[in-house]
Amino acid sequence: MAEASSTNGSDEKGSEGSSPESAPPSSTISRVKLLDTMVDTFLQKLVAAGSYKRFSDCYKRFYQLQPDMTQRIYDKFITQLQASIREEICEIKEEGNLEAVLNSLDKIVEEGRDRKEPAWRPSGIPEKDLCSIMAPYFLQQRDTLRHHVQKQEAKNRQLADAILAGRKQVEELQLQIQARQQAFQALHREQRELLAVLREPE
Repeated sequence: MAEASSTNGSDEKGSEGSSPESAPPSSTISRVKLLDTMVDTFLQKLVAAGSYKRFSDCYKRFYQLQPDMTQRIYDKFITQLQASIREEICEIKEEGNLEAVLNSLDKIVEEGRDRKEPAWRPSGIPEKDLCSIMAPYFLQQRDTLRHHVQKQEAKNRQLADAILAGRKQVEELQLQIQARQQAFQALHREQRELLAVLREPE
């Protein structure tokens, strides 16, 4: 019990000594190392939160009967818990390729320190720089939409002209039908009159 508390205390002091806050501003800590330090700090705080005293208080009757066994169970539990968390973190780092990504980010930051020219925001005003980048894109989209609208309007005019021409043809056909109908009716009347004349007795 005393060993566990002393170990945790020494670990915490060691982690505080290697914390990024205590490092001089000129030195750069890699993000991979910073991530490992964060994981170690988390595990140390987790072990401190789940101390042997709290563990033994939860199993007080068993601790009173078997204090040595309780200590061994606690040590085994803490060891497996830390190993399990470290294994999960390693799997996450491998799946996300975190080490390569973080190292690449460190490299970009280091390369950018020696540059004197402005980067993405040359004017220093985010709104102005964003407009300078986005405005050409939106203008291009507007021109494209206008072109599509003009094409659609031209098609609509062609369809409207075709509909008007079709209506005119229909009207002309109706007039032709009416003229033929009137001619047929006139011819039918003439035939009836001729038949009536022929049927009259001499």
